[in-house]
Amino acid sequence: MLNIVLFGPPGAGKGTQSAKLIEQFGLVHLSTGDIFRANIKGETELGKLAKSYIDQGKLVPDEVTIAMLESEVNKSDSPKGFIFDGFPRTQAQAQALDTFLSSKGTTISLMLALEVEEDELKKRLLLRGKDSGRADDQDPAIIQKRIDVYQAETMPVKTYYTQQGKYKGINGLGEIDEIFNALCQAIEEVTGK
Repeated sequence: MLNIVLFGPPGAGKGTQSAKLIEQFGLVHLSTGDIFRANIKGETELGKLAKSYIDQGKLVPDEVTIAMLESEVNKSDSPKGFIFDGFPRTQAQAQALDTFLSSKGTTISLMLALEVEEDELKKRLLLRGKDSGRADDQDPAIIQKRIDVYQAETMPVKTYYTQQGKYKGINGLGEIDEIFNALCQAIEEVTGK
């Protein structure tokens, strides 16, 4: 089973690249952002709780995120693998994911990280905010807070997977297909296919 963590700061291009990887490798896409937005749109209790954190540019608490993700994994019948988009965001989440996947007889194969400079991220997020109407992408203060939270809380996940020999950084600047090809090459190095 091929299980990939797609990693990178807000605006790095994870959503765009995950769609291409899903099609190429037949993976089940698990995006915490999509899961949160579905719950928010559905006005579930969990959605309301998640929205209160997201609107402040903060991370949703681990136990809420992990429970939602486990539920989504358990819905999949005989998958070829998963692409985790936007998760794990903390070392505690990475450890919880490892424990959960181990109970399913599998593990994370690779962490692919899209690496993009902060100034470029801000430009991308503001542009996305204009196009999508997402409030969290329209306010420069919230964007900065999201980037700061990523640097402080999420970057340690890089160390976690580096220590396991599973981290691979990919330049997130350039043409979409060029970045996609680099991601595919990294996967093929791990899978031997």
